[in-house]
Amino acid sequence: MSNERSGFSSRLGFVLATAGSAVGLGNIWRFPYLAAKYGGGTFLLTYLILTLTFGFSLMITEVALGRKAGTSAIRAFGHFSKKHTFIGYLTTIIPFIIFPYYCVIGGWVTKYALISLQGGIHNAASDTFFTGFISKSAEPMICVLVFLIATTVVVAGGVKGGVERVSTIMMPVLIVLLIGVSLFCITRPGAMAGVAYYLKPSLKGFGPTTILAALGQLFYSMSLAMGIMITFGSYMPKKADLEKSVTQVEIFDTGVAFLAGLMIVPAVFVFSNGDSSMLAKGPSLMFVMLPKVFDSMAFSSVIAAVFFILVLLAALTSSISLLETLVAVLMDKFHMKRGTACITMFIIALLLAVPSSLGFGAWSNITILGFDFLDFFDFISNSVLMPIAAFLTCLFVGYIIKPKVIVDEVESSGEFKRKSLFLIMVKYIAPICIVAILVFSVLEGLGFITV
Repeated sequence: MSNERSGFSSRLGFVLATAGSAVGLGNIWRFPYLAAKYGGGTFLLTYLILTLTFGFSLMITEVALGRKAGTSAIRAFGHFSKKHTFIGYLTTIIPFIIFPYYCVIGGWVTKYALISLQGGIHNAASDTFFTGFISKSAEPMICVLVFLIATTVVVAGGVKGGVERVSTIMMPVLIVLLIGVSLFCITRPGAMAGVAYYLKPSLKGFGPTTILAALGQLFYSMSLAMGIMITFGSYMPKKADLEKSVTQVEIFDTGVAFLAGLMIVPAVFVFSNGDSSMLAKGPSLMFVMLPKVFDSMAFSSVIAAVFFILVLLAALTSSISLLETLVAVLMDKFHMKRGTACITMFIIALLLAVPSSLGFGAWSNITILGFDFLDFFDFISNSVLMPIAAFLTCLFVGYIIKPKVIVDEVESSGEFKRKSLFLIMVKYIAPICIVAILVFSVLEGLGFITV
């Protein structure tokens, strides 16, 4: 690696930056919905088991590949086998698709954070506020611009001076805010019934779809199969204990997802008088339902402002990792300087964000396979390309370069306690699970399965 791309200064820097990547909107607006739908504690236990097995195996594979190759995803696979360079290109396409529309959603979060700080949560709680906002042309794009500028400034500061420094500040703040809001929500009158609903195991609704939904959530939650973990692995110090680092990222990510559920499920449960159907997933939960919940609380302006600042921090940590991955690709492939790469990606992302933003307004009559622009980009990247990239990565490691390459890289910096688990997962179990996720996600996205 060049000096310009020197890497993280410590294992802690890697852990916090990587955890920041994993902790994003998927934890906050998708995990609580799935946990509430699939039996509360039963889903939590299922998700935890899968995180420690399936999620761990995929994450340590990608991080080890990146550290061993010392480069971003676009060249990492070719480092081991020139014939399989195409896997790196496929993996690199994914963040190029995700980052622009993620900035659109980040712009929405920016808007709600600002309006909450101004004490306007009552206005945001109206039924038409969100749809009225996103149907505009100029204002949502201005919010995208603000969010994109903030992300770009951090990444332009470099790995140590930008990504690592900001992550070591934002992640602790995010955790403190998350714990604070969770404690406030569960101490509201009647909230313990919601806590019990969230935590108490129930076999009602449990089945294969529960496992597949939890597996799919891992991709959203752990930033897998989009080049981020490979890129961050290439920045990881060689002496840092790789398995211990990945385990700590798992703990951070799972802890945040759990706290997000503890924050949201009881609050919505109380507001809706126990009607769990009010826990929709995605934007309708974040931008429609939760403002109503906060507006019904005492100290509504304060709690809403703290919540949306928390969400904004989570969105920023993930967008920073997405942009860093793309900047690393431009630096590695085209030998750009960091500043040039950041400006290039800023322009590309801003232009590509336009369809996703206008798809709810001026271009709302244009659809692709029945999807608006944002949902189409989300479907292609998350439901189709990410499982395919993960499947090819497992085949590449399991049968082309062999798992010993990963094992040796992990053991070069410490003991590999879960080696046996990794070997079984990467060669046999994970590929089958990923094919199941691909089929499930496509059928869900096309409306054949309702989740």
